[in-house]
Amino acid sequence: MNTFTLGLIVIAYLLSLAYLGFLGYKKTTTASDYLVGGRQMNPIVMALSYGATFISASAIVGFGGVAAAFGMGIQWLCFLNMFVGVIIAFIFFGLRTRRMGAKLNVSTFPQLLGRHYHSRGIQVFVAAVIFLGMPLYAAVVMKGGAVFIEQIFQIDFNVSLLIFTLIIAAYVIAGGMKGVMYTDALQAVIMFACMLFLIFYLYKTLGMGFTEANNALSDMAPLVPEKYKSLGHQGWTAMPVFGSPQWYTLVTSLILGVGIGCLAQPQLVVRFMTVKSSKQLNRGVFIGCLFLIITVGAIYHAGALSNLFFLKTEGAVAT
Repeated sequence: MNTFTLGLIVIAYLLSLAYLGFLGYKKTTTASDYLVGGRQMNPIVMALSYGATFISASAIVGFGGVAAAFGMGIQWLCFLNMFVGVIIAFIFFGLRTRRMGAKLNVSTFPQLLGRHYHSRGIQVFVAAVIFLGMPLYAAVVMKGGAVFIEQIFQIDFNVSLLIFTLIIAAYVIAGGMKGVMYTDALQAVIMFACMLFLIFYLYKTLGMGFTEANNALSDMAPLVPEKYKSLGHQGWTAMPVFGSPQWYTLVTSLILGVGIGCLAQPQLVVRFMTVKSSKQLNRGVFIGCLFLIITVGAIYHAGALSNLFFLKTEGAVAT
């Protein structure tokens, strides 16, 4: 794709974000609209927004690279993303969070905990943790987007970061939660389509079917770099040696840490309070599961298969 065509696509995307941000601005008239979408958000929009917030640059770019190093074992994280991040989160946490939020008439996560426990101290403490901790998470996501812009358009990183920040700030500040969720839903649709394209195009480029490619990847186990073998790596279609350093890193930090840690993300929890009823929240479960299976499942799969791709094209594994 030439730079001109790519530029047109980016401009069309930015105009779409601007329109959705403006739409959110027009529909925001109260504090409830601004903070929790007036508790009237469409369940499909909510589920897509939840998924796009959950799966961002850190997951697609970062964990694609992790999959290249650790292999298909990272797919257990895909399972936890779906089972814990959507099914348990929506049904066991989301339903109660939505009911509590409506009953207590709160619009933020610190308010929810503070009023539930009748403690101003808890509310202040939780707000402080979010205020101090969230920028660290946001920095990773912002850097991922800025690096992408830097590499695609060959501009200075600081300039790309400034552009990226201004674009996001514009629709977040102006459109509030509605603007954020509308743009999230658009981004989720784009991510879903692109991940499908990525996995199908990868198999087409490899010239192999699903079974053939994965068998070829299994046969590459002897090519695992010695530094990885010494840590317990047994190939890109096998789990590391049980109890090895790489096994502990993969299972405890990546699979369990990230898979279960999603339950503690306030930017996800607050989305449960944006729908009108528990019935609507339940409707979002299927959409959320489908989105996560395709997006993270595809990128983790493609990351592991990148070793086969680079072996065929460059004569060396990705790692």
